[in-house]
Amino acid sequence: MKIVNLRTRDAGVTLRYSCDGYALSLGDAVMIDTELGEEIAFVAQEPYVEDTKEEIPAIKRIANEKELDKYYDICAKEKDAFFKCKELIAARSIEMNLVDCEYSFDLKKLTFYFTADGRVDFRELVKDLAYTFRTRIELRQIGSRDQAKLVGGIGMCGRELCCCSFLNRFAPVNLKLARAQGLSLNPGKLNGACGRLMCCLQFEKEAYDDAHRRLPEAGARIRTPNGMGLVTDVNYIEETVNVKFVTENDTEIEKFSWAALEDLNHDMAKRNSKNTAFNDYPDMNGAYSDSDGEEE
Repeated sequence: MKIVNLRTRDAGVTLRYSCDGYALSLGDAVMIDTELGEEIAFVAQEPYVEDTKEEIPAIKRIANEKELDKYYDICAKEKDAFFKCKELIAARSIEMNLVDCEYSFDLKKLTFYFTADGRVDFRELVKDLAYTFRTRIELRQIGSRDQAKLVGGIGMCGRELCCCSFLNRFAPVNLKLARAQGLSLNPGKLNGACGRLMCCLQFEKEAYDDAHRRLPEAGARIRTPNGMGLVTDVNYIEETVNVKFVTENDTEIEKFSWAALEDLNHDMAKRNSKNTAFNDYPDMNGAYSDSDGEEE
């Protein structure tokens, strides 16, 4: 089956659709059926072939010029609606931060996304918006992670935010993961563009979990070609260990690849498997802890 990943917005979740019989390229516009009806979507990734039994909806057709013109007209309407809504929010002195707004393709529904510190009474605002735009209005309160997903941006790694490129579901993230990965517990380095702990701490967990099972911990005594030594530091990415050797006259630290030492320490994996997995480490108190991974 030929599959293509699509987006209905510039950023946000990607949708999987089958596109057998179509020659699509990055950025092409197609028409699809969604829960809200017919929508226009854009190719976010070059089509690929996948052998799957999953039921995947098919795209309806390639969007024509009339549909593209309508899309650009809707984008202009959304921009006007956004600023008009901000004016109405200011007029009613409501403590909320408007993030984005979105028209359905048939213009029968207009959704506003906002963030706020707590619950907001926006009943009167909804009446103002319905009177102004003469369509069905929905106000949806979102968290800071969803805000980053809607707005988009570049992470500290220099790539597009994971939540905007491939991450369609937010998993719980907490400081246990950062501690287990040997990272500095510094909010400036651990927090993403949303101000919460970076999602990559969670989806890199499996690789670190595997490394923790195979590699020794700092403080362990291991065998090396130079004799027994004490592990002073472990790099789980490079899979290297720094080993200290103490003699009568001197102390030396040498760096080894674990692949070169693994056969000499074949019992290390057994010992590590008996240790507590890093997901069970006691949590650490911190003002920026994100233990449940969900926005309140």
